Amino acid sequence: MSHTDDGRGPRDGGERGDERGEREESAEPGAAEDSGEPGAHRRARTLADRWTAFTNSPYLPATVLLFILAAAAGLFAGSYTYAMANPTPHNIPAALVGAPHAVRDEEFIAGMEKALNASLELHPYAEQHEAREALENQKVFAILSDDYHGVVLEVAGASGASVAQLLTESSRQVGEKVGVPVRVVDVKPLQKGDPRGLALFYISLAAVIIGFVGAIQLSVHARGLVPLERIAFTVAYALLGGFAIAAVVDWLLGSVHLPFVESWLILAFTMFTSGMVFTMFNTLLGRWAMIPTWGVMVLLGNPSSGGAVSWPLLPSALGVIGRWLPPGASVNAQHTAVYYQGHQRLFPFLVLAGWALVSCTVFWVWRHRHPGGRPRTLERAAAPG
Repeated sequence: MSHTDDGRGPRDGGERGDERGEREESAEPGAAEDSGEPGAHRRARTLADRWTAFTNSPYLPATVLLFILAAAAGLFAGSYTYAMANPTPHNIPAALVGAPHAVRDEEFIAGMEKALNASLELHPYAEQHEAREALENQKVFAILSDDYHGVVLEVAGASGASVAQLLTESSRQVGEKVGVPVRVVDVKPLQKGDPRGLALFYISLAAVIIGFVGAIQLSVHARGLVPLERIAFTVAYALLGGFAIAAVVDWLLGSVHLPFVESWLILAFTMFTSGMVFTMFNTLLGRWAMIPTWGVMVLLGNPSSGGAVSWPLLPSALGVIGRWLPPGASVNAQHTAVYYQGHQRLFPFLVLAGWALVSCTVFWVWRHRHPGGRPRTLERAAAPG
């Protein structure tokens, strides 16, 4: 009974419990346990463990974005600088009215090509009205003819302010050098509210950017939309957005007088195509869809669109590529609608339709890969009735 009378047993057990509690409290929080063997210590994390933890953390996409954003900034500045900082002509289509020797004998053509450091791609026409029709159809950028006093150069500012200005300045310099009087006439001037011809580029740029930004916002804030609903809402914001752009530029600011319905529908078509291009890449690439969308629409498409710098002054590759991309097609269609009414061409609409059709098809065929949508049970529950 002595071991119970003096109370050592219970006190010893309590002391040992207190000691265990102190050891547990002093143990490092989150320490890894071994297989339960006595005296086991925390295993040191290997390099592979650290890499696995990094790849499963938000630090990996954040780090990747650091380099992507830095590269995008450099490419963005480089693409616009390359296309627009020092525009240089290569081949400038021009109409030549009458006998070719009437102008060439005065060495004017040779002087122009030397001054431009480019070749004038001359298309001979027998009559003035034929050359003017070619100008209206945007097959040529200028018309050369001669009269009793010298050379007449007809330019079209609407075909590209930069080209018209370059031709005007060069022709006058060459005329003084070779002793030929030159009369320059702008037969297709720009509107007074847009003396540099940039307004159409800006409204097309707005339609392109808001188009894919709208698709991004639908993916973030309306993730549960099913494919048909997503396409329908893309059509809806494209129509409203195109109307808003045209109304502000024409009715509110009065910068450019637009053929309102035609310009509105071109802007809406552009916004829809741009939105569906992002949706297509979002279906194929998930969260990295912004990279190819930005590359096609902004880095490559806008500088090569011919809106800020006319195609004859762009690097030859960009001048060709730009016609086949949505921004270039939008600028082309808008430019013709405003300044060459009655001579609208089908090609830019086919380009927009082609991109929109391919994007919608890819999205529809692989819609199960798109990060949005909702389970079929929720669809049925949300359906009327």
